[in-house]
Amino acid sequence: MSAARGARAVVTGAAGFIGSHLAEALLDAGYLVTGIDGFTASYARAFKRANLAGLLGRRGFELVEGDLSVMELDELLGGVEVVFHQAAQAGVRASWGVDFDVYVRDNVVATQRLLEACVRCGVSRLVAASSSSVYGDAPAYPTTEESITRPVSPYGVTKLASEHLCLAYAQLASSGLTVASLRYFTVYGPRQRPDMAFRRFFEAVYAGEPIRVFGDGEQTRDFTFVGDAVRANLLAMSAPFRAEPVNVGGGRRVSLNEVLELVGRITGRRVPVVRVARQPGDARHTGADGARAEALLGYKPEVDLEAGLARQAAWIAQLVDSGTRVAP
Repeated sequence: MSAARGARAVVTGAAGFIGSHLAEALLDAGYLVTGIDGFTASYARAFKRANLAGLLGRRGFELVEGDLSVMELDELLGGVEVVFHQAAQAGVRASWGVDFDVYVRDNVVATQRLLEACVRCGVSRLVAASSSSVYGDAPAYPTTEESITRPVSPYGVTKLASEHLCLAYAQLASSGLTVASLRYFTVYGPRQRPDMAFRRFFEAVYAGEPIRVFGDGEQTRDFTFVGDAVRANLLAMSAPFRAEPVNVGGGRRVSLNEVLELVGRITGRRVPVVRVARQPGDARHTGADGARAEALLGYKPEVDLEAGLARQAAWIAQLVDSGTRVAP
């Protein structure tokens, strides 16, 4: 995939885990990229600045710091062909309780304001990051996009609301906007957020500390390498969408206990485990049916779990060697 000369793209959440990888891939393809990020307090600013190391100073990239729920967007979207909406307040467990208003602001209000600006500015394609959390405890696995959506966490509720907003705006008679909502299934890899499981696992092992596991470890997930998630976004730019959600998965379900075995094998270290109670909002299983992604996007995952974990382990080892610590 290569861009026409002068083609412009916007990436929200550009300093984040997936957004920074996506912005780099777009630059590699020849796009002029405007990255927007709010640098929220969800994790340390230093980690987000580190994510931008391959972008800042690179020709064709502009970083704009701002809050999507209040900032002016029209000037940034004029002449833009595609917007990749990666920005969100992530995390299932933290969405319970007093911080819910943050999730509503960053996942619902911000999305609505971005959609309004896209319509005003004539943006033709929005590729939005959704989540497997919209399914909750699905009735069947692998789960198709036609499955009932019944989130089991406030986070999942806001992601489903965001998705419905995208679909509603794509159906406006006065709008030429088309939308692809990509339902990510547990993305992992280098630059993963400090609160996410695989990063916590590797940092604990390299520090000689026990890994805290919620529940019995027999819960399963469909883990997706970040490079595959980025490729799905790139394919979604020109795929024949009007307003469809699409699963983006890693190809198979794996139990958490199997992951722990792989962590030990990859690092060559013991993996002591402390088991604690299962947390509210955690679905017992997830698994993506990939038929629609293959049919609409031509997407199939390319990186298997062991290979992807090895890449993440190498990145974590570099952080440890440099003295970088996980944010509290």
